[in-house]
Amino acid sequence: MGELFQPTHLLVIGVIIFIVFGAKRLPELGKGLGEGLKGFKEGIKGVTDPTPAPPPPQQYAPPVQPAAPQTAQPAQPVEQGK
Repeated sequence: MGELFQPTHLLVIGVIIFIVFGAKRLPELGKGLGEGLKGFKEGIKGVTDPTPAPPPPQQYAPPVQPAAPQTAQPAQPVEQGK
């Protein structure tokens, strides 16, 4: 398997690709391949580096105002029916 990618083999593969696609299409293919690899790397980066979870929302508690002091009123006598 290590003998598969020798410089001579890669040169032959390059010549075959050049013959099949031609000189005009090679830059377009290279650009498309580069954009695809860039998108793939960004996708992998998003999977390996997950975004941190947002902090839990803090609940707003209105300030508590002290209650007004209540004044005590004297009790009124209750009249009983005659």
